[in-house]
Amino acid sequence: MRRAAAICGRGLGIAWLLGLAVWIGLSLHFQIAAPWVYLLYLVGVFVWLALVRILLRGRLRLALGLSAVVLAVWALWWGGIAPRQDRDWMAEVARGVTAEPAREGAVLVRNIRDFRWSSPTEAVERWYDLEVQPEQITSVDMIMSVWDSPEIAHTLVSFGFADGRHIVFSGEIRREVGEEFSAIGGFFKRYELVLIAADERDIVHLRTDARGESVSLYPVAMGAGQRAALFRAFLDYGNALAEEPRWYHTLWTNCTTMPYRLVRGIAEGLVFDLRVILSGRLPGYLYDLGVLPGAGTVPLAELKARAVLPPSPVDGLSSQEYSRLLRQGWRD
Repeated sequence: MRRAAAICGRGLGIAWLLGLAVWIGLSLHFQIAAPWVYLLYLVGVFVWLALVRILLRGRLRLALGLSAVVLAVWALWWGGIAPRQDRDWMAEVARGVTAEPAREGAVLVRNIRDFRWSSPTEAVERWYDLEVQPEQITSVDMIMSVWDSPEIAHTLVSFGFADGRHIVFSGEIRREVGEEFSAIGGFFKRYELVLIAADERDIVHLRTDARGESVSLYPVAMGAGQRAALFRAFLDYGNALAEEPRWYHTLWTNCTTMPYRLVRGIAEGLVFDLRVILSGRLPGYLYDLGVLPGAGTVPLAELKARAVLPPSPVDGLSSQEYSRLLRQGWRD
């Protein structure tokens, strides 16, 4: 019996040491450049083998105690890695949205992106500021863009104003020049988070046409007060990021969980659902909440078909004209 317990303890100990090694190794990989990272890998291998040797000699407590010391040293280093504002950013994420009060309850929204994309990586750059009245918001739409697995989608939130304008918010990784996206890297402080505000001719056309992604648009039922409050919440979040940068996290702080938290702040009783993480299933969650058109009377599959956005040219179209074109599937 004791022998079985000892074998089980050693097995669990080795599993713990292996998990610790993988986690620390990945954190080094995404934070430290060559050749220094290879030197640290070498040191790590020697430390790991020494701990395994101690463990196999039956000194479980000593092995676990020393591994706790290793974990503490790593935690001190990890905790000192802070997000920054001053990196060499890609042009499309160089400016995050901010806002400031304007006259008579209006807000001045700064850094609205309005690029004209000719390919997934090439665009004519333009940014502008716009003074708006949040109380004049007449619609809120959820836009979803699937680029790979249908289980995961990039989520955008679009606010429509009485004059036909739309401002879209998108939480994105703030990539540096030459940097590629890694979902695993998003667990290890690889990317800062940026909140982009954009014209639909930019951010939707980029996905439907330049990148060829599968994009859908869903009108979301909200009261006038909730629409204005949510819009202001996005602006407050942008201002907060400008004051104090934050890390993107693949699970907890991404393009879907971030707006979900903002919505939760204005909608009492909103219950978390796994479909917030599996964002490709988010339309089903909204359908069950009863906030999609025809929810409960029209099958979800039919709503999904109506939501699909085909490739659409932007040349010669004003912002308002392009936005109307996107919503033609929802016209009765």
